[in-house]
Amino acid sequence: MKLSDFKYPLPRNLIAKYPAAQRDASKLMVVNRTNETIEIKKFSDIVEYFKKGDVLVLNDTKVFPARLFGRKEKTNAKIEFLLLRELNKEEKLWDVIVEPARKVRIGNKVYFDDGRLVCEIVDNTTSRGRTIRFITNEDLYKIFERIGYMPLPHYIKRESEELDKQRYQTVYAKNVGSVAAPTAGLHFTKKLLSQIENKGVKIAYVTLHIGLGTFRKVEVEDLSKHKMDSEYFEISEATAKTINKTIENKGNVFVCGTSTVRALESSVTTQGFVKPFKGWTDKFIYPPYSFKVVNKMITNFHLPESTLLMMVCAFGGYDLIMNAYKKAIKEGLRFYSYGDAMLIL
Repeated sequence: MKLSDFKYPLPRNLIAKYPAAQRDASKLMVVNRTNETIEIKKFSDIVEYFKKGDVLVLNDTKVFPARLFGRKEKTNAKIEFLLLRELNKEEKLWDVIVEPARKVRIGNKVYFDDGRLVCEIVDNTTSRGRTIRFITNEDLYKIFERIGYMPLPHYIKRESEELDKQRYQTVYAKNVGSVAAPTAGLHFTKKLLSQIENKGVKIAYVTLHIGLGTFRKVEVEDLSKHKMDSEYFEISEATAKTINKTIENKGNVFVCGTSTVRALESSVTTQGFVKPFKGWTDKFIYPPYSFKVVNKMITNFHLPESTLLMMVCAFGGYDLIMNAYKKAIKEGLRFYSYGDAMLIL
């Protein structure tokens, strides 16, 4: 398939700027691959699709306030940083995106928090990318929590607010490292997860730290030539054992979010079981693709021509998913990170 196959027109008013008043009050589009039906329900109705012996796999990565605003030495020019990934904890080296990049060169220093935090530019990585070294003896993540802003995606045309620190985060977020939320999980409440567990469903967690590559545009028409950004993920022995037992017992593996799917499909045996793993993946899933582990997917509505939409089409079938998107637009469902959800059966 080609990049242009994944275009679709979306009215701007359907891009959700804020989350639903309650997490599980979002709408849920249920897409059935067997009979090709498409229904619209409430997200809280998702409980009825689970049965005893199933497993729900979630990504427990935690978003940190990765947007920092500082001042350049001497000129006092305002500089914005988006922290992408920690390269070396001891040396406090980070990869970042800088705006405006033209004002920041190797050797420059930038001051944050009224001068209490300083960083030095040590390398250029891309036209807007830099490697920086923070100069401080304090715990960086504690500083980020104090002075940083949540890194809302570019299509949410507003500044981050206090509510985003809670709502641009899943209720089960645990392991700090993402600069974007695993948004399909934003709809779950602790009560809803308890209701699912009470049906005899196991809940298992993987960690995949989502980077800026989630939003990076595909710039080649031939999808086989696209290179994904690498993202770090971990699958524990306990999680692998839980999922594999479900597969052996013919239960369903419900996977929440494209990041979780990517982690699981990046570490499988030839027999179709999950392997414990710690490391990086640059796996790109697009049609046609044979899924080894996942047989039910929970996801949000994704950008045109995005790698996330391509993965969903690979799972749900291109024609069925594109028809579902047309229906979602017609019915006025909300799109992207703070939007409504889709369950593909």
